[in-house]
Amino acid sequence: MSNTPAKPNFHRQQLEQGGAVLAPMAGFSDAPFRLLCREYGAAWAVTEMVSSMGVVMNGKKSFEIGEPYEGEPNLVIQLFGADPQIMAEAGAKLYEEFKPVALDINMGCPVPKIVKNGGGACLLQTPDLAHDLISALGKAVPIPVSAKIRLGWDKYNAIEVAKALESGGAASIALHGRTRAQAYTGQADWDKIEEVSSHLQVPLIGSGDVTTKAMFEERKHKASGIMIGRGAIGRPWIFQEVLGGVSLEIPDIVRLAYRHCLLNVEWYGEHTGMRQMRGVLPHYFKGFAGANRVRQQITQVSSLENVRLLLNEIFPEVSLDDVVMGAAFEGHKAATLNGHIARE
Repeated sequence: MSNTPAKPNFHRQQLEQGGAVLAPMAGFSDAPFRLLCREYGAAWAVTEMVSSMGVVMNGKKSFEIGEPYEGEPNLVIQLFGADPQIMAEAGAKLYEEFKPVALDINMGCPVPKIVKNGGGACLLQTPDLAHDLISALGKAVPIPVSAKIRLGWDKYNAIEVAKALESGGAASIALHGRTRAQAYTGQADWDKIEEVSSHLQVPLIGSGDVTTKAMFEERKHKASGIMIGRGAIGRPWIFQEVLGGVSLEIPDIVRLAYRHCLLNVEWYGEHTGMRQMRGVLPHYFKGFAGANRVRQQITQVSSLENVRLLLNEIFPEVSLDDVVMGAAFEGHKAATLNGHIARE
């Protein structure tokens, strides 16, 4: 039985509004992207993962990866690490600084530099430690805590891990339908996601290979909600689509891509902001006339003016004159936050 303390029932309440969540993705789920995905209907958006040790040892500079924009709603910050005491201290610091509505622990990242120190997917091998981490974090903050896991390290043991997390006080669990050994190869196993969900009292959010409305509809009954990750890169309106709204026409896509650039420049400064957008912009331009040409050239852009000239040349019928960032980012000025770091 879960020993979850009485805390705001954030996850269940948000899942009732459609059940589509932006997954945390290193290098992508930063403040500008989270803003756009929320505008198109994401129930919540999880930050890029933040080192619990870094938060405790290095202070505010370590917060930059997950830093929210002013007034960011439904902020969920993700941590990684393998020491329960450090995890608790980091969570308390993040709560004091940013007042998120929930905290999450990454227990699924397969990247070697994360797992070599016992974090990320390495925790799938030690359900007892996973339990202790979530329990320590939950006791340190007055908000719900959750974790994101995989099916297992190299074999399926997600039921055991998920039940350990539930008993430790997890308010919800997200499950990517691959093992750590699979990384991102093969197909996510949604039958196993459904099986794990059936063993839990807390909401299970499935993740893996959902890139269209049809895929969302096919799999939504297998879990309490669905996390969308790579399917949202360059398509933040996918949340609108899967929740029954319309897709975007080409002019709107072009304008949205340019707005994303404006947000990035405001958040990071022009040099860093445009360098980071080189890995994002090509995803906006797929499958329509002019797309191949713009994708070939967009990775070379170094300024907003470069982007504007390129889009005006290839899509002359699309006006960018009235594209604005929106109130949430107006006047932010990246320099006032000492410049946010670029993720490669």
